[in-house]
Amino acid sequence: MARKHFGTDGIRGLANKVITPDLAMKVAQATGVLFHRGEHRHRAVIGKDTRLSGYMIENAMVAGFTSVGVDVLLLGPMPTPAVAMLTHSMRADVGVMISASHNLYEDNGIKLFGPDGYKLSDEVEAKIDAILDKEVVLKLSKPADLGRAMRVEGDRARYIEFAKRTLTGNLSLEGLRIVIDCANGAAYKVAPEALWELGAEVISIGVSPDGFNINREVGSTAPQTLVAKVREMRADIGIALDGDGDRLLIVDERGKIVDGDQVMAAIAESWKEEGRLSRPGIVATLMSNLGFERYLNGIGLEVARTPVGDRYVLEHMRKHGYNVGGEQSGHVILTDHCTTGDGLVAALQLLAIIKRRMRRVSEACNKFEPVPQILKNVRFTAGRPLEEERVARAIEDGRRRLGTRGRLVIRLSGTEPVVRVMGEGDDLSLVEEIVDQVCDALSAVAA
Repeated sequence: MARKHFGTDGIRGLANKVITPDLAMKVAQATGVLFHRGEHRHRAVIGKDTRLSGYMIENAMVAGFTSVGVDVLLLGPMPTPAVAMLTHSMRADVGVMISASHNLYEDNGIKLFGPDGYKLSDEVEAKIDAILDKEVVLKLSKPADLGRAMRVEGDRARYIEFAKRTLTGNLSLEGLRIVIDCANGAAYKVAPEALWELGAEVISIGVSPDGFNINREVGSTAPQTLVAKVREMRADIGIALDGDGDRLLIVDERGKIVDGDQVMAAIAESWKEEGRLSRPGIVATLMSNLGFERYLNGIGLEVARTPVGDRYVLEHMRKHGYNVGGEQSGHVILTDHCTTGDGLVAALQLLAIIKRRMRRVSEACNKFEPVPQILKNVRFTAGRPLEEERVARAIEDGRRRLGTRGRLVIRLSGTEPVVRVMGEGDDLSLVEEIVDQVCDALSAVAA
């Protein structure tokens, strides 16, 4: 079943143009009706990040849920993984995160979780889409059956304790100087507090949200601010989260950026040695580096690849029994602890490796030499450029020339009208030539 409004990570777009109060209210009504099962009082949990439009969307969704008889528990600014955890912990029927993740403040979005704390499947999102598109009025509740809305107290402390409990053996972070960059986003309170409570010396940046500065020159998509701070403070490690706190980027003590592939490799190797891997391998996407795959294969671990999107990684993990997976972009999913990517929890697992083995971050997170990788985007206005014969020939020729020495991955973005062209291989000049040829072919047909 096709989905009209949902992309690879919920609904996302320009606030008050794509993500309007009307759409937000209808999404809440449709979701509330779909998850209305049994005779108990139904409840929805709503969290958000710090962008200005969150207030507007939050209020619209409260109106939508309560109009169909669903009570609403309002968390305020909280990371996406906290919303997922609290949805399950508080026995809610549905969870909502209002966020556009790593986008700037002008955008916003709606992510939905089921009562188990997992993101909704494509099939369930398609059902919500179908309800949204019906030209009929949903059955609204009688006045006496309307839902109530209330602010939740203590939700921040619950999530912090949850994150801390993912560490075993009463591990302390004492002696570590950590710079944490919260992107002026949803984790701006919980992440520094959790690290401090675990004993670390904490230097915080990106913790002064004003509604407009989320992800602006801070966070995992703009790491240079963190790099400079790590070097200035001579910190042991820098940790950058994105706007909703479900992914991370690491900076080592030298100021070198460490991506999600290196983080996953470090955790996978450590968990293998400790006997904690549920299967001898991990799940990654098509975008993870070939050097990453070669390294894990070399230590006896397989890499199962999925389409881009943490939801697809998680679906494969659940279906096939893996407990470590993620994306090069920094979504790291550890299903022993979480039902979605969690930047703070992943950072704590990495910090545990560093503390227990008494190693520097540059040693713990430099597991492999990445194969040269090039990513370019080609914007298109209409049509299906990947189905054009000229494009198909360029892709086929590129893959033939790379052979087993590299990979060529072509995909449509799930959030914008863009074709993403990624090439990697041992011969950088060959990769550059092939990527440029594919991009030229796309540009010729995409205008």
